[in-house]
Parts: sequence; C-alpha cells; structure tokens
Amino acid sequence: MEEKITLKDKLQYRIDNMFSRGSGVLIFWLAILSFLIVFIAAVILVLLKISPAGEDVPKMSEALWMSLMRTLDPGTMGGDQGWGFRLMMLLVTLGGIFIFSALIGIISNGLQGRLEALGQGRSRVIENGHTVILGWNDQVFTMVEELCWANANQANRCIVIMGDENKSLMEQQVRERVPNINHTRIVCRTGSPMDASSLAILSLANARSIIILSPGDEDPDADVLKIVLAIKRAPVPPGTKYHIVAQLRNNKNSTIAQVVGGDEVEWMLTEDIVAKVVAQTCHKSGLSLIYTDLTDFSGDEIYFFTHPDLEGKTFGEILTLFEKNAVMGIQKTGLAPQLNPPMETLIETGDQIFLLAPDDDRIYLSREQVDLIDPTEIQNKKEVSKKAATVLILGWNRHAAKILRELDNYLGSRSSILVIANIELVKQDASWGDLKLKNSKVIFRNGVTTERQMLDALGLSKFNHVIILSYNDCLTRQVADSKTLITLLHLRDISAHCPQCNYSIVSEILDIRNRNLAEGSRADDFIVSDKLISLLISQVSETKALNAVFADIFNVDGSEICLKPASVYIRLNHPVNFYTIVESARQKGQVALGYRLAANVTDSEKSYGIVLNPMKSSMVQFTEADKIIVLAED
Repeated sequence: MEEKITLKDKLQYRIDNMFSRGSGVLIFWLAILSFLIVFIAAVILVLLKISPAGEDVPKMSEALWMSLMRTLDPGTMGGDQGWGFRLMMLLVTLGGIFIFSALIGIISNGLQGRLEALGQGRSRVIENGHTVILGWNDQVFTMVEELCWANANQANRCIVIMGDENKSLMEQQVRERVPNINHTRIVCRTGSPMDASSLAILSLANARSIIILSPGDEDPDADVLKIVLAIKRAPVPPGTKYHIVAQLRNNKNSTIAQVVGGDEVEWMLTEDIVAKVVAQTCHKSGLSLIYTDLTDFSGDEIYFFTHPDLEGKTFGEILTLFEKNAVMGIQKTGLAPQLNPPMETLIETGDQIFLLAPDDDRIYLSREQVDLIDPTEIQNKKEVSKKAATVLILGWNRHAAKILRELDNYLGSRSSILVIANIELVKQDASWGDLKLKNSKVIFRNGVTTERQMLDALGLSKFNHVIILSYNDCLTRQVADSKTLITLLHLRDISAHCPQCNYSIVSEILDIRNRNLAEGSRADDFIVSDKLISLLISQVSETKALNAVFADIFNVDGSEICLKPASVYIRLNHPVNFYTIVESARQKGQVALGYRLAANVTDSEKSYGIVLNPMKSSMVQFTEADKIIVLAED
C-alpha cells in the first residue's frame, strides 16, 4: 500500500528543494513577494479609495510608488495621516521589514558559505605558466623556497600546492617556514591528487611544470603512478605536453614508470640518488657541499646556453672563453646531455653547452681566447690509484644495501666494511641479501650505535671513513635524527681526543633543521636526503634536461665530480690564476670547476673552503692539502 502524502508534505518538500538551490533562488522569491506586497497594497488603496487625510485618492502609479517607499524605508510612514491610510501603510512596512530581514540573513549566510568554500580550497585556479606541487610534506618548504629563488628575476610567477591538509593551515605553514617568497604568489588548494575532480581545478594544461611528491605510505610508487595516470587521462586541448617531475623510490618500478609517463615525466629515483651521493661523499670529503651548491638556486647552478660564436669550436677550446662560467658539457642536437665529452668534440649548429652561472642572465662569452695561461705553472703528475680502505657504517635502513654496492665501486681491492646496527631498530636483518661486492669484505654486527662504550671498543683509529645512517624505517624523523646526532657527537669527541683518528664522517639527516644543530668546528659531510631530493626536483622542474645531467654526475660510469690534490695540476706555493688550472685539467681530459682550500675547511662563512665557479683571472696560491674540483673519470 502506498504511503499517504498530504498537500502539506508536498508543499514542504518543494520549499525545501527550493531553499537547497542556493541564495540566488531565495532572493528571487523574496523579490516576487516584495512585488506582490507592493502591488496588492496599491490595488487596495485605489479600489477602496484610501488616501492620506486631506488628499485625493492616488492614481495606480502613485499608489505603487507610495507602497514601494514604505516597503524600502519604514521611516517614511512617520508623516502619514488618516487611520485607514496609516493602517494600510503599517502592514506594507511590516512586510518590508520581514523581507529585508530575510534578505540580510540570506546574503549573510551566502557570504559565510562562500568564505567557508574558499577556506576549503576548492575554487578553480586561473593561472598560466605556474608550477604545481601535488602532495604535502616537509619537502614542500624546500621546493617553494628554491622556486622562489629561481623566480627572483621573473615577474608574476605562481606556485600552486595541492595537499590533503586544510588550505588555511598549508598557507600558514608556508608563511612560517618560507618567510621570503619575493614576488612569487603561493596558492594552496585542498584535495586528492588522485581525484580527477581535484586535478581539474589546477589548470594543469597551462602549468609550466608539475611536481609529484612521494606519499609516506607502504607503497608510495603505486600512488605516484596513479597520479600520473590521472593527469594524463584528464581532458586537455590537442597537442598539450606536460612537464612532470615525479619521485620513484623503488628502482624495480622504473620500467612500468617509463611506460606510464612516456616522455612527459622525468623520474627521480630517490633511493638510488641518496645511495650514490652517500657513497661518493664517503671517500670525497666536501662533496656534499658541492652538490648543495649545484642544486640550490642561491649560488651557482647549471644552465644551458647557445651562441653562434661557439659554432665550429671544439669543447676544449671553449673552456676558457667564459671568465665567470665553468663549462661542464655539451648537448648535441636530439641527443642527451654529455658531461665532460672528449676535448676534440666539435660544436655544431643547434648544439647547446651547459655551464655554471649565478643566474641565466649572467653568462658572459668572450669572443677571443684570453692569453692568461701560464704554462710554466702546469704540472703533469700522475694520480695515485685507489687504495684499500676500512669503512665503518653505523645504522641501517632500506637503502643501506644500495649504499654498500655503490661504495664498493669507489674502494680499492681488499677493502673492508664493518656494519653495526641495532637489530631492534631495523625491519630486516642487516646481513639479508646477496651484496656481491667485488672490492670489499663486509662484516655485520649487532650493536647500539649511540653507546659510547661500544664506539670506544671499536678502535676508531683504524677506520678511514665513517657513515652514520638514519633508522628512518622504524623511527619518526625527529627520533631517528636524535640518534644520528648522538652518534655524531660521540665520534667527534673521540676524534678530538685521539691524535691517530683521521676518519671522515658522513651523516644522513632527515630534517634540515637538525643539520643546523649538528654543525660544529669540523667540516663533516651531511646528507639531508629529503632536502637533496627537493633541490634536484626543483632544478629539473625548471629545466627538464637537467635530470639527465644529474643522473650522469651521480653515475659511477663516466665522468663525475672529484676533489683531487692541487699538486697534480699546478706548482704549489706559487700564485696562479684559474685559467691555468682549467688548461692543466684540459690536458688531462678533465674540466676544472673550482677548488677547496684546506685553511678554510672549518669556516662555515667561507663555505668550508669550497670555491665553485671562480673568476678565472683571480690569483690563488695552493698548498699540499688543497684540492681542485674537477669533472673526471675517477
């Protein structure tokens, strides 16, 4: 049997539906009601011949005007005379008060609802040439800061961030963590990057670049791939090509990632990068500072450059054509960038070189070779081959095995690696897996890496290098960093009281603020993994081809950044300009990028002795302990 529905129920249902359609519909019906009140009152005045005392009965037009005025302004009836007219106008005025009270309430609620909607961050972004960051974690702040640096000489740039946090909270945290955004606008939106309706409000087709952050769940790569699919399946104008930079943790997913992303996505294999940087920095003290300088926008960074005057010259010839720009390599037309190519490589029409510069508008090409090279200062000493080394690794995490494999490539034969980790703080046994190392023997031992007694018992004087890894698989960022800092302080204190101890220290830090706490009187290397990845992503989001350049730098095969003794290149204790050093490196098939002065390795204000991309005409006097920074096949 059907349920009985009364006329009252139907009417209430229709009114509810009407009210749910928004403020515009309510205002429309209030306007209709106002017109009816004014019209009915005017008709009554005319038909019943009601008029103010002593006046003629008003015409219809005059009656409409009189009713309208009293509807809009209750004070108008104060001067009315005649009780019939007063009573009629009182009813009209009361109707007007009701209508305008309702109108004010509707407008107030509408404004409040609009403000709440804005607070939810769901309004559409109308931008062009903007950078979009999909995801929300601590990496956002580094990226925003770097992109603002990159936009310092650009007008009307915008960064759009979409995360699952409240819009107002995201904006507040960005203001607190990145106080200097120059003239870059920051726009935050709340939503899920995997949701097509959320992506639709970001104007992705008009974006200059799109950055996808890795979520912090159990299978982050799967989520990143879903986001890429969601972006590529969104309806866009024909011919639209995205520039997407996305993080990928597991190298095993790289094949499917290339299938999904095609040529529109630059993949950052984060764990591989961190492992390679830790391994390289371990036996090249100061390398972490160089990488930071190369990847942030506050110092010198890598730019691509082309000029007709370069055509017909060889790579070796152009190295000294730039007074304040260190040339690093060539990108031949249609090919990937090549780091430190053969010196006889010819530059042809359409080729680009890439070099170091403070900014893209500060690249200066000399049309003629500068005759400042002093051949008498050049040395042609042979470099010492790799020696066996002893390495101590304290701690363990998911990319430790990759670090061991990478490190083995840089160690001489018969090297030894001792790994000590608290087995209670790792997800798997540290000895798990077949490492298949060719140069090193690895020993695993259980131990509490923060205990001084255990560290003293190791006999640290026999180690050449120490690596402190973060327990980030099982501990929170702050707790893991606390354990790293405690271990680091113990190692520094042991070294200070042990004249025979001469080991380098590389520490993996998760939070950049904790790195600042750890800075001390000695120039230890810190690998802030999230910051390093954030810097790299920011660079690649600005220039797509840089992904291949950095991949080549971090690759064990081919040329990489090295710090080699100055005595290999020039005579010591003699003033020499950097043109001469560039020429000496060129004769060895290498590219000189800068130098490190041993006298300043403890001075943070002088970048711990690192001088990258110096003026080539400047004079420097080197000692036995100084190093030259070069691109070379190590």
